[in-house]
Parts: sequence; structure tokens; C-alpha cells
Amino acid sequence: MLWFSVIASALAPGLALLTYFYLKDRYEQEPLMMVVKVFVLGFLIVVPVMIIQRGMTGGFGGNPYVESFVISSFVEEFLKWFVLYHMIYNHTEFDEPYDGIVYAVAISLGFATVENVMYAWYSHASIGAMFLRALLPVSGHAMFGVMMGYYLGRARFSKGAKAKRFLVYSMVIPWFWHGVYDLILATMTQYWIWFIVPLMAFLWYGGMGKVTRANNRSPFRFLKREEEVNM
Repeated sequence: MLWFSVIASALAPGLALLTYFYLKDRYEQEPLMMVVKVFVLGFLIVVPVMIIQRGMTGGFGGNPYVESFVISSFVEEFLKWFVLYHMIYNHTEFDEPYDGIVYAVAISLGFATVENVMYAWYSHASIGAMFLRALLPVSGHAMFGVMMGYYLGRARFSKGAKAKRFLVYSMVIPWFWHGVYDLILATMTQYWIWFIVPLMAFLWYGGMGKVTRANNRSPFRFLKREEEVNM
């Protein structure tokens, strides 16, 4: 029964956060099965991430900056971005800016959920440890997903050089903040909490602002208002 509770606590944060961001879509919610498929894609990329990271650790490991910004954050964010760009970016269901956030959060939380389950299983984690992971790494992956998805949404509905610039942002910005997050944990053994908590507050504040701005750019916003007026 204890193991069931620990595994449930490993699954719950990712599912809860995914539900939260899915329901934040004000105007045209995505097909649930599409979101679930992207969430499962997040499960699947754990395997190539682990293989690449293990290989890179043997050749470049030891430097906390390299481990944080290259081996950890770059590999994880690039593979998530790569999958989204090639499988979702030009999909017909990607029809408003907020959709980028939904799909990027889905793949990020799929990845984070597998990480969480593996941590719970192999480290015999307590409920308290899993609660802390829900507040930090799982929540962090959600915020990196919001950043990636926001700029993917901007790129999808922009043209020319502007679209290319937002595509670059969609990879570079979550990579940078993920690296900062990992670097704090890698280099600060005693006072890390004093840096992680403000960082997470900053990421959530910025993330929720991006959620609002993405919704406000929806082409369905005016259609819904017309429907409400005509009712």
C-alpha cells in the first residue's frame, strides 16, 4: 500500500498540471487524444535522452556548467523541441497560439512524470520527497514547457524572419532557464532553497503571463464574443 501511495504521488503532479494548463485554454481546447499522444511522446523520449546523456557524461562530465547547460538541459529541451517541431508544429490542430503551450507542457510533463516514477521506484522515496519533487522538478518542467510552447505559438502565427526568431527563442529560452535551475542544484549544497524558490516564483509569474498573452492572441477570441453577444 505504501508503494502504491508513492507511485500515485509520482504520477499525480504531472497529470494535475497537464489538466490545469489544458483547461486554461479559453477558446478552442485541443482534442484530448492529441494531448494524450503528446504526453506519451514525453514518456518515449526518456530513453534517447538517457542514452545520449550517459554517453556525454563519459566524455564531458565533471564540470557542473557543462553538466547543467549541455548534458542535462540542452539534451532534454532539444529533444522535446525537436519532436514538437517535426510532429506538432505544422499539424492542423495547432490552430491558435495557446496550442503551443498545451502541447509543449504535455510533452514536458510526460517526460517529467517518467523521471518522477523512476526516482520514486529506484530511490524508495518517501511521500515528503515526492511532494518536494512536485513543487520543484515537475513544476519546473511545466514552466519550461510553457516557455517553449509560447514561442512556438508565436512562431506558428508569424511570418518570415520574425517566425524564425521566435523558433529560436522557443528552444534557447527554456534551455537557458533549465540550465540555471540545474546549476543551482549542482553547485549549492546548503543554501539552494534560497535560490530555487525565488527562481520558481519568477518562472511561474512569467509563465502565467505567457498563458494570458497566448490566449489573448487566439483568433477564436472574437468568434466566442460574437456567440456570447448573440445568445
